[in-house]
Amino acid sequence: MTDDDRGDRRRLGAVVLAVLISQVLLYPGVPSLVVALGAPAGIDAGMWFLVAEFGAFVSFAVVWGAASDALGRRVPLIVVGALGGAASYVALAAVPALGFGFEAALLVRVVGGALTIGAFSLAITLLMDLRGGNGRNMGAAGVAIGLGAAVGSVVGGVLADANTFYPVYAGAAALAVAGALAATVDDRAGGPDARTENADGVDTDPAVGVREVLARTRETPELLVPFAFGFVDRLTAGFFALVGVYYFQDPATFGLSAAGAGATLALFFVPFALLQAPFGALSDRIGRFYPVVVGSLAYGVVTIGVGVAPIYPIAAGLMVLVGVCGALMAPATMALVTDLVDPTARGAAMGLFNVFGSLGFLTGFLVGGTATGSFGYAAAFLVVGGLELAIALALLPAVRSLSPGEGLFGRSTVGG
Repeated sequence: MTDDDRGDRRRLGAVVLAVLISQVLLYPGVPSLVVALGAPAGIDAGMWFLVAEFGAFVSFAVVWGAASDALGRRVPLIVVGALGGAASYVALAAVPALGFGFEAALLVRVVGGALTIGAFSLAITLLMDLRGGNGRNMGAAGVAIGLGAAVGSVVGGVLADANTFYPVYAGAAALAVAGALAATVDDRAGGPDARTENADGVDTDPAVGVREVLARTRETPELLVPFAFGFVDRLTAGFFALVGVYYFQDPATFGLSAAGAGATLALFFVPFALLQAPFGALSDRIGRFYPVVVGSLAYGVVTIGVGVAPIYPIAAGLMVLVGVCGALMAPATMALVTDLVDPTARGAAMGLFNVFGSLGFLTGFLVGGTATGSFGYAAAFLVVGGLELAIALALLPAVRSLSPGEGLFGRSTVGG
């Protein structure tokens, strides 16, 4: 691995970090922000506020990935997505002053989500294009995701307590920084072995887009395994982003402030961030089976535990364990995508992975909000944790088949 690769890895990690900070800054203050934007108080408005953005993520993730594969470039698209997302945050803050209602705010969220997903997904795809090991590269992405979420949740909570719209302005600034950083990265779409040339120096590998990846998914159903885990893992993350914020701030449970709820979310995000790189490298050595399956099973159990914890210190301790389990499985799951596709298809494949992940977030918002409104917090945590356990158990044989012969102390044969 060259110094250029290491430098690009750090810069791309910083881009992912800035995008995640911008997104999570808003979460601790959602209960008050939606009211300031013209919605009635309650978890339903918060649910639709988050659903609007992630609905756009689902619709546009593959579009950005396929476009970057077709163009053979990713950096300009990352810059456009980040700067466009920053503009959408400024527009969101202007909604009340312009006299528009909550419906206009939701429309702005849709536009912003369509732009921001380009910066997020393609920055991770460029990390996939680097040398140095798929698990290590995805571990770098995971560190950025977890650390960005940790910083965003803590800072966002403090800012929200000071002023409802401060997190929105800070999010715009973070996305502007992401765009500026992305412009300094060497564009190596597809990686060093992505394309070949004939004797005349002509590129002989056609661009691979979403149709080809969908066809490959039908021909190689194993690709659906990391997609399924990505779906349910992000379902749980979406659940915590919505229900967790209301749960920890509800006077009937723990009655925390926005800053307190943000700090509690950080108890999950900090270990999730710090352990991504070592666990990603571990999955390169021992394979994907143990990190993905064992991590998912433990993740489901501790998620249920948070919802039934009788006192705050127990709930807080379990949030730390949620982060540890998430760090174990996340980079290995993303690395499975890289293991199973050719370099020329990485953009569209990662886009599809993010579609499943964004669908998971959407489902987490919808299931969490609906279950909480109908049956209460404990039942909602049980449903979501149970889904994580069910997926892990159902797909255990499939994950095992992807890495035959792997053992806890054995050497992995996965790609790198």
